[in-house]
Amino acid sequence: MASSATVTANQLIIMAELKLFRTWSSPFPLRVVWALDFKGIQYDTIFEDLSNKSSLLLQYNPIYKKVPVLVHNGKPLLESLVILEYIDETWKQTPLLPEDPYERATARFWAKFGDDKVLPSIWNVFIKQGKDQEEAIVTAQENLGFVERQLTGKKFFNGETIGFVDLAFGWLAKLLSLWEEVCGVTLIDHEKFPLLSEWIQNFADAPIIKESWPPRDKLITKYQALLEVYTSKEAPK
Repeated sequence: MASSATVTANQLIIMAELKLFRTWSSPFPLRVVWALDFKGIQYDTIFEDLSNKSSLLLQYNPIYKKVPVLVHNGKPLLESLVILEYIDETWKQTPLLPEDPYERATARFWAKFGDDKVLPSIWNVFIKQGKDQEEAIVTAQENLGFVERQLTGKKFFNGETIGFVDLAFGWLAKLLSLWEEVCGVTLIDHEKFPLLSEWIQNFADAPIIKESWPPRDKLITKYQALLEVYTSKEAPK
């Protein structure tokens, strides 16, 4: 008589080999770390040195040659927001995206807005000086105002629990204050952005988020060095 120990498709997914290629400091792979941890999924981590990229990273991501790369049963997935959606569709527990199609599309829009508009505008504040920095501050705070309004009446972008958009904006919860410290500019305070300020605190206090951040002193050192590089390029010859 045949064995009754049948393995379902879902069990195969859970038992699958999962590897995450990341660096110690990049915020983009952290989105994937958070998603996997929230869903209780086991995976192996491969830390990359982007100044000396491994042959495996180049094999799995020959186009962009960067992290994160999530390898599921030998199949690579690229780009953090794409990976988040894949994780959410593959492992159904603790959903990151809402069920309603309109709300799902809206969540994707704001996540992309964060990467395409908010992050570059804040980075410009960090690397610019003088009048260029003043103009960058105006643009960054305008973008942050759009984001602030998405939190009206909500603890998280997803409502009462952390979801897709929260993970997409997760870098704000730590890196913004760090960049503000390094370049001496404050972009978010409780008076101008009360909802974002509350969200930053709520998000940063979540145990899975708190446990995963790289050491602040190492990040400070990294971004101080980066700022010196950019300012030396902008200095008159």
